[in-house]
Amino acid sequence: MKYALIGCGRISTNHIKAALNNGLEIVAVCDLKPSHMEDVLAKHGLEKDDSIARYTDYRLMLVEKKPELVSIATESGSHARIALDAINLGIPVIIEKPMAMSISDAEEIIRRSKERGVKVSACHQNRFNVAVQKMRRALENGRFGALSHGSIHVRWNRNKAYYDQAPWRGTWAEDGGTLMNQCIHGIDLLRWTFGDEVEEVYGTTRQVQHPYLEAEDVGMAVVKFKNGAIATIEGTVNVYPRNLEETLYIFGEKGTVKIGGTSTNNIDVWDFADETEMDAENKGLKEATSNVYGNGHTSLFRDMIEAIEQDREPYVDAVAGRNALELVLAIYKSRKEGVPVKLPLTDFSTMDMVGTFD
Repeated sequence: MKYALIGCGRISTNHIKAALNNGLEIVAVCDLKPSHMEDVLAKHGLEKDDSIARYTDYRLMLVEKKPELVSIATESGSHARIALDAINLGIPVIIEKPMAMSISDAEEIIRRSKERGVKVSACHQNRFNVAVQKMRRALENGRFGALSHGSIHVRWNRNKAYYDQAPWRGTWAEDGGTLMNQCIHGIDLLRWTFGDEVEEVYGTTRQVQHPYLEAEDVGMAVVKFKNGAIATIEGTVNVYPRNLEETLYIFGEKGTVKIGGTSTNNIDVWDFADETEMDAENKGLKEATSNVYGNGHTSLFRDMIEAIEQDREPYVDAVAGRNALELVLAIYKSRKEGVPVKLPLTDFSTMDMVGTFD
């Protein structure tokens, strides 16, 4: 299967690695800065591979190389535009988070992909973490009983050097704040775990340690789910001196699970009323990762390839991407209006937050 990558920044190495691990034929890479393309190819020993074309114009690349799968890893503000261009050409896409910056763009991606029969996967790779998959199986088997409550804590560090690497970071047009960038994977896991259907969100955000950004560096929220469960969200890049944790808690009438580690990759607590001998191997499970992005890209790519070949929906589809985006935007809207926000959102965008911290 012919594969091409659009955007060769920080996360792109995970995409190239996933493509190689799945035996994809890398036919092209694209970035506005040629040095970025060479850097990511060099990380994988591909810098001398002349069969991989280099482009600075993704539209030209899509037309000339006709890839059978494209992943989008550009700045967040361009995700929707590039995805729609690929969908219009009938090319399946994997879209890095967030899928879009507005509800309307996310809905258009869903609508147009269905209309044209094009597969779209939102890149929420942490769903494939070993710990998360074990929790999900327990959840689907009813082992938690009725869910009571839960939480996601993303307690990371991002300093000025990080934001100086790319001027789009922390802007409302191209990125959003810590909830949209660093916390959205955890928010996706929380919503997915607690049944997806959200009734109401009440949240707030602050800009405490990063006055050079447009957006927030800490945000918190309370989420009411339609199934009666409630949950809290905490996301920040203000943890000194380094990343501390990304932790998901699930509390049910018959089970309690805490998935911790730097990026929800370890099982810290695993207790069930119907405990069996097989549960012993889950207690204390630790999945080694080389960075905070984890190992899930390879599994997400594999699933997308199989979805294309088997003509089924990807495990993490465009609706999943929209749902995670909607929950973040609902917190932003609550911050702006100072009141709880009912879901679904009809329309809201990060651009509606411009001037929040001026």
